Amino acid sequence: MLILGLHPGYHDGCAALYEDYDLLAAVAQERLTRRKIDGGRVPTEAMAEVFRISGRSPAEVGAVVLGRGVFPSRYFTHLTLGRQLESLVRRRLNKEKHKSMEREAMRALRTDSEGMFDGPRFLRDHGLPAGAAVRFFNHHYAHALPTLFHTDWPDALLYTADGGGDNAQYSHRLFRDGRLTDLFGGDSDLLGRTRIDSLGLAYGFATQALGFQINKHEGKLTGLAAYGQPHLAEALAQRFAIDELGVISSDFIDNRAMKTFIFDWARDQKREDVAASVQKVLEDMILESVRRLLARTGVRHLGLSGGVFANVRLNQRLAEELPVDEIFVYPAMSDQGLAAGGVLQYLLERDGLATWLSRRWRLDHLYYGGSYEDTADTVLGSDPRFVKVEGAPVATAARLIHEGRIVAIFARGMEYGPRALGARTIMAAPIDPTINQTLNDRLERSEFMPFAPVVREDDAEAIFDLGPVKTYAARFMTTTCRVRDAWRDRIPATVHVDGTARPQVIQRAPNPLYYDIVGAYAALSGIPVLINTSFNVHEEPIINTPQECARALGDGRVDYVVTEQAVYARVV
Repeated sequence: MLILGLHPGYHDGCAALYEDYDLLAAVAQERLTRRKIDGGRVPTEAMAEVFRISGRSPAEVGAVVLGRGVFPSRYFTHLTLGRQLESLVRRRLNKEKHKSMEREAMRALRTDSEGMFDGPRFLRDHGLPAGAAVRFFNHHYAHALPTLFHTDWPDALLYTADGGGDNAQYSHRLFRDGRLTDLFGGDSDLLGRTRIDSLGLAYGFATQALGFQINKHEGKLTGLAAYGQPHLAEALAQRFAIDELGVISSDFIDNRAMKTFIFDWARDQKREDVAASVQKVLEDMILESVRRLLARTGVRHLGLSGGVFANVRLNQRLAEELPVDEIFVYPAMSDQGLAAGGVLQYLLERDGLATWLSRRWRLDHLYYGGSYEDTADTVLGSDPRFVKVEGAPVATAARLIHEGRIVAIFARGMEYGPRALGARTIMAAPIDPTINQTLNDRLERSEFMPFAPVVREDDAEAIFDLGPVKTYAARFMTTTCRVRDAWRDRIPATVHVDGTARPQVIQRAPNPLYYDIVGAYAALSGIPVLINTSFNVHEEPIINTPQECARALGDGRVDYVVTEQAVYARVV
């Protein structure tokens, strides 16, 4: 059965399409509209794109799974007569309001969102079959389930943390003895008071206090933290607590009070020290929370998801300081992953846990966005601004990188999630640390952390201290690790000031072009590592189409673009 997942959140709207347990396509709304973290409405562009990618028809859909996000008021069936009349008047004036299903459910003290929603009308309005099932998923359940589904673990703690969703900021779930148990953060939270306990939101407020944008620039603080001293950490940490069950709380009366405190706390302080302090509080609190849960449950595997776990330094500490055999951070850890996680919740509820577990599979890649391999060379090759470079793509790209050039790769399907992983990636040699500033200038970025290294699986352990605990996570650049001493001076452009790096460990089968360029560069240079940074300009999402690729090449953001068929350069 074809199952469509949609998340109409205030940010990171997204869509995913499954054929039962097979993921056919998954896309974030921002990649199509070119508005970073785009949301606040039903993600119709992303919905259309997953059908285009898969070659399937909306008429085939058997179920639609929705997040409790933002919908036009006409779809809400529980409204009082007065609110219904207001909605009708606004529609006739073309001023219809959008309402949050999460907020409406909390207001009505209901968890049965299907009973509050005009499913038939929604299906009709969006060209979906009248008989399709319409279901709502829980925000944190949808974060958590992919961390179990894409593993083969016999037991696990599934831990989620973010700025909030479905009136919760965390969830804890235990998988053991073939059973999945909610420990904290389920749908019942919709009926309770709003907890003011989000370390993710505190980190976001610190991001704002330093003049950056919340939900966009938290990664800048992660980079800045390495240059500061956490002397402010204690004052912030004292506002939070952890009980014996691992549940985090704070003494703030509301989120406004938390924001006011953090702005005052950060005022007139060095931004590096603010970043180091909020980073320390985040790391120490989450680490202790998870430690208590592991001690309580005795499991040996840790699944992590939610926007907090975009923080790769936190993920490294969890992997290295806790008694676990493996961690897995769902690569679409932000709300971009909720559409897929929502489908997995639907499948679990439809089929039962035993069947669901039997259909699990490990992720090999994230190339579930649009693939334009049949048109990319037509677009680039027919543009009079560009010329093909003589030679085979792999050898030519590797030679150019060895000569100090910046080469972007456009291949496979666009990556699903916030990381560029070899389909829309910019590559460069890692031997000159000044390349970081060069790339930042050309891409109009202001980053404080070196770019990530990409390395083939067979070479990874010799260069990076990963071990079995972090290797799966490192396939998707979701953790940092120590760079081995012998390699720090050989790949300085990828090494953080604390001697760590955020590697992407690759296998050949998912993307032979990418893998072979790394190998060809290694043969030329003796360095089996390249820089990988996302193919985008500051404040724009990662590129999607060949036309966006051509614009970047034409604007001089990169020196060359390599596809499966050729290498392209600007005409001199």
